[in-house]
Amino acid sequence: MEFELPVLFNGTELAFPCKLYEYGYSSKIEVDIDGTKVMFEPDEERNWRALLSWEDLQANKQLNVELLKVIAETLDAIRK
Repeated sequence: MEFELPVLFNGTELAFPCKLYEYGYSSKIEVDIDGTKVMFEPDEERNWRALLSWEDLQANKQLNVELLKVIAETLDAIRK
């Protein structure tokens, strides 16, 4: 399933294209952040977290860690 995720970041509303992948009892969401695809999955406490290696983060310096946190918080808010 594809959808658009609206996120409020630094006073600006942004929208990111997403894809939902369901695997049995688990799910992951792929978020396209300016051409970089970042996977989010629920952690042990059922909070969303970004799956991004240190190397990917360094290679994509335009990715803002705070933005990743806001996206995860937005996904949490939608699910609850």
